[in-house]
Amino acid sequence: MKQKTRVAIICLVACLVLCTVFTGCRKTEGSADPEKIQKIIEEMVVDYGAYGAEAEKKTASLQKELEAADPGLGTRWSKIMQIWTSADLGRPLHYDVLPDGLPDTDELCIVVLGFQLNPDGSMKDELIHRLETALASAEKYPNAYIVCTGGGTASENESASEAGEMAKWLLEHGVAKKRVIVEDNSITTAQNALFTYDILISLYPSVKKLAIVSSDYHIATGELLFKAEAILRAGVPGGEKFEVVSNAAWKAPSGTLSAMFQAGALIELSGDVKTAFEIYYDNYDIHELPPLK
Repeated sequence: MKQKTRVAIICLVACLVLCTVFTGCRKTEGSADPEKIQKIIEEMVVDYGAYGAEAEKKTASLQKELEAADPGLGTRWSKIMQIWTSADLGRPLHYDVLPDGLPDTDELCIVVLGFQLNPDGSMKDELIHRLETALASAEKYPNAYIVCTGGGTASENESASEAGEMAKWLLEHGVAKKRVIVEDNSITTAQNALFTYDILISLYPSVKKLAIVSSDYHIATGELLFKAEAILRAGVPGGEKFEVVSNAAWKAPSGTLSAMFQAGALIELSGDVKTAFEIYYDNYDIHELPPLK
């Protein structure tokens, strides 16, 4: 990885850490010990990420422990785990365009997840295919907003961002500028959710429902993280400001995202960015995890 890309990552990590420490993004309730809470959350998601259904008894025990330590946060994470472990996550997939029946109003926002740029800042074919799916969906729902997500991932072009290039493409293909929202600070899918919600909450109060657009293998992860972030932000369980209601997918010839990658992303949402990035960069050897007890 180029040095300037590493610097960008460090800056973004520092921002997220400061957000957690100083603004209480993920603070615990009552007299609960924050370090204990974080340890329980991370053990729970890492166990499921590594062992899947085999970890069901262990994760259920950890959920009870979390609920005892912090009932409100425990309830929220229980809901997140239910979403993650459900066979319905990311299903059904809707290829090429959003399905019928969604609201054709500014209550709907189409969230297009980014993809790493070429070194010169141009878009790779996979990102263009995601945009083609987003364009078809935007034409079907002409009153919906469209969020383009993704920061600077071009190793040789500091001025380029995924979201910026995506927005240019949509405008060139006839989408009205007032509909296009640019979130150009994120470099992970978890950050897509974090920063998109910041923008929507601050500037677009009409938006209530989200539709995720990405490659087919990425839809479930996007749905999980956007739903999880809405749950974690809610003042009370069930008080989520946003609902993920659908998806539109480009059929990729290859590509996968492991449950362990999703575990890292959930840990990032919980506020521990350092551990999340260790998982992303394979510094966390899942083959050497202790056996389940």
